[in-house]
Formats: sequence, structure tokens, C-alpha cells
Amino acid sequence: MAMSMPSEELQLLIAGYVLGDLSPEEAAEFERLLEREPAIAEEITQMQKALEVSHVSPELAPPISLRSMILENAQIANSKTSIRTVSRPGRSLSWRSGMEVAAAVLIVALGINNYGLRQALQTSQTETQRYAALTYILDATSGNQGSATMVVNPNTLEATLVVKNLPPLPPGKVYALWTVLKPDAPFTTDQKQAILTEAFQVNDRSEFSQTLSVPKAYRSKKLVTKVAVTIEDSDAPQKHTGAPILIANL
Repeated sequence: MAMSMPSEELQLLIAGYVLGDLSPEEAAEFERLLEREPAIAEEITQMQKALEVSHVSPELAPPISLRSMILENAQIANSKTSIRTVSRPGRSLSWRSGMEVAAAVLIVALGINNYGLRQALQTSQTETQRYAALTYILDATSGNQGSATMVVNPNTLEATLVVKNLPPLPPGKVYALWTVLKPDAPFTTDQKQAILTEAFQVNDRSEFSQTLSVPKAYRSKKLVTKVAVTIEDSDAPQKHTGAPILIANL
């Protein structure tokens, strides 16, 4: 891209334009330059995006060593710019000094907020790893000797389900595992406030054991009110027409 001014001054002009620090005359001059050099618009967009990122990240204090390093680099960049002279009419020294300070502040802000984004991500990951395992014991309701145990890892949203003493079902039928939530839970449920979590068959020893995926609701113990097993049609277990034969009331 062919430019008629040094790149340092162009960057200061772009920063002033984005920050709204140009005088009306300077803004008009910059817009005329933009008409002659349309490629500058891409650099304006990039700087605007950088500023948006700097405003949405959490305000976390960086280590003193990081802050010192950023400030030192900004001062070096500022000193290199200040020793250059640009013979452009109408450009005052006071404006250039102000723009150089704005550029240095922008460098510091972006550096600190990038650190904040990394810290926020690490904090989020740490909090996710704090979820303790959940164990649900499902007892028979009536008319059978079945039982089930489900151990949920909320961090990975995986569970180990172990079922015992349930009789094999005839063709066209399956056992369905349901996660029942509070009425105001922010999840999509059926008319019984339940989420179909797994459909399964027991083996010839009346047993079933498998690792399965569970809904995100298990990351909040207060949202899950019941875990139940019913018998459903194998071609449409989601209709949830059967009554619980195993249930854990929480």
C-alpha cells in the first residue's frame, strides 16, 4: 500500500480518528487521505476491534512485572516516534504529543486486558474443575426387585449407570432414564419436566452398565429434582408414557 507519510504518523492519525481526538480540520484531512487510500479502512477496522476487546474483558490487575514491561515498551515506542519530524502543514507539536500519549495508553490498555482475558479463562476452568461427583441411588417403586446407581461427573458431564435386577423387556420396549428438573429450570423438557437421558436394554443377567452423557443441569444440584427409569416404546421413548419403576427423589 503506497502511503505519502511515514507509517508512524499514519498510525497516530488512525488512533486519533478511532478515539475521536482529531480536530475538525484534521478529521477532514484524514478523510481526504482515506478517499485516496481506501486500504486504510482495514487498519481502522482492526484498531476498532482491538478497542472493543479491551472494553469487554474483566478488569483484573496484572502482575507488577507485566505492567512495568508494557509501560517500558510503550515509552520506548513513544521516544522513537518523538525524535522523528514530519513536515506536514497544519500539524502542531501539541497534537502530536497528545496522540503519542494516546497511542501509548492504547498499548498499555490492550496489554493489560489481554492479560485479563487469560486470567478470566483460567479462573473459569478452575471453577469448572471444582464440581464434586454426584451419586444417585434409584430404588424400585413397586412390583420389581430392580435397583440402579448413577455416578455423575459434572466437570465432564459423563455418568456411569449401573442397573441390576431388571427383567429383559419384550421386543418393542426399552428402559428409559429420565432427568427431572425444577419447573423454572432453563432447559428444554417434556410435559413432565423431564429430559430423556438414555434408552437402554438389560442383558440376560438382568443387568446394564455403561458410561453415558448427561445434561448440563447436573452442574447445579438444585435444578435436578428426580432421576427415574420408566418402560417406553422403543420407537418413541421420548413420549414418556410409562410410570417410574426406579426412582431417586432428591
